[in-house]
Amino acid sequence: MHPAHEAPPASRRIPWPILAAAGFALFLLALLWFGHELAEGDGATIDRAIMLAMRVPNHPLQPIGPAWLLSAVRDVTALGSTTVLSFIVLVAAIFLGLAGRMRTAFLVVGASLLGSVAVETIRSFIARPRPQLTGQLMEVNSASFPSGHAAISAIVYLTLATLLFPVLPDRRIRAFVLMVALVLTFSVGLSRLYLGVHWPSDVLAGWAFGGVWAMLWWRIELELLSRAQARA
Repeated sequence: MHPAHEAPPASRRIPWPILAAAGFALFLLALLWFGHELAEGDGATIDRAIMLAMRVPNHPLQPIGPAWLLSAVRDVTALGSTTVLSFIVLVAAIFLGLAGRMRTAFLVVGASLLGSVAVETIRSFIARPRPQLTGQLMEVNSASFPSGHAAISAIVYLTLATLLFPVLPDRRIRAFVLMVALVLTFSVGLSRLYLGVHWPSDVLAGWAFGGVWAMLWWRIELELLSRAQARA
């Protein structure tokens, strides 16, 4: 008889791709349910309170802070734009290719492109209107949930940070790169609230999707790296 604490044979274990797919499917269903509830009006009280906190009391069209802050926030939100993120992904892919890590380069491009498509598909399905509570400080015309800037910045910056780990052997440098990615992701999402173009729940959902997506692709990279080392 096998001891009670003995791990099950490898042939009886559920393969990690199946577990990952099932876990992501459950997460996606939860996200879609959350978005549907928000589109129906649930949770609006908290969203409204947070957005109004970023406006001068009794003047919902006037953002808090000094006059220069609005321009600075617009600069920050550009770090999550399609143009800037596409440029960053291109540069990172070229760098990885020159470093002899073509597999990682393809993973970076694939994670970014497929993540963008997934976010746009979810937004089209939920079709939550943009907030009109405080006035929008920049022009937008797409659906609101989840925040594309928050989601895709998380996908790109966090995916790059984790997939660059094999190129960065020093733990302190890895921690620094990951911290920069987190700060950029947080700042971009916060800028969308300040500009009044997203509800807080949109940004939260974008962060959640982007974070889970980045971790999924990091796990794929670890698995491929492990198999390559085993073959070697």
